[in-house]
Amino acid sequence: MKKPKLRDSKYLSESPYSLENIPHEIILRIAGSIVFLIYTGRKDMTGDDWGDIFASAIDGKHLSSPLGIADVEKDHTAWSMKTVKNTCPFNAKTVRLISGRCSPDYSYGIVDPHEDIQKTGEAVLAIWNSRVDIALAHYKATRTGILIRSNDLRDFVYFEEYLEHFKLSQYEWKENTRGNLEGFDKYTGIKHFIWQPHGSQFTILCNVPSDSIKFRIRHPEPMSEKIVLKSLNFNSNWVEFL
Repeated sequence: MKKPKLRDSKYLSESPYSLENIPHEIILRIAGSIVFLIYTGRKDMTGDDWGDIFASAIDGKHLSSPLGIADVEKDHTAWSMKTVKNTCPFNAKTVRLISGRCSPDYSYGIVDPHEDIQKTGEAVLAIWNSRVDIALAHYKATRTGILIRSNDLRDFVYFEEYLEHFKLSQYEWKENTRGNLEGFDKYTGIKHFIWQPHGSQFTILCNVPSDSIKFRIRHPEPMSEKIVLKSLNFNSNWVEFL
């Protein structure tokens, strides 16, 4: 559930902006960085690219290694950065966020994850919650910054969510035909999580808000190798034969 809108909410958070009012200037900076990637010949962007782009857009810092699940920081706020592909981002209703490894074997000594599915699922969520705790121990506010990108890097959807704990008792875990565990909300029956025993990958199913920011960029002509080398004044002095 999103945090309530309050008249005095400015005293509750020291974040640079609210979730409901993400500045368009930040989106313009993000779009500019993506255009630059394309201009240099890139066909896609990685998670590290996304972390660098967002940190630059908010004048923040992209951490060299995550702090809990925090990737980017600015003042008292941290973001976990996620980017996913979708054939039509503007029509996406849900996305799958790969949220790293959660190993009940390593963390809780659960050798056979199928022996007690409910226990394993709760252990997976407890590991996630502990990573959130690490981030909250260092920052006053934590968020997830989610960028949905089309395969051709033209259409994009951006939104943010608060990064919070999951209540262990709220979810019922079941095993699917592939042997993966799926977590369902006991009250709504909606599937929220997938955990894969092979690789211990934890995935969160996230709803895309209807008020997400949607934008499309125009592609520039990529630079040719010849033009780049000419602009650098490349010549034989750049090469040393040993």
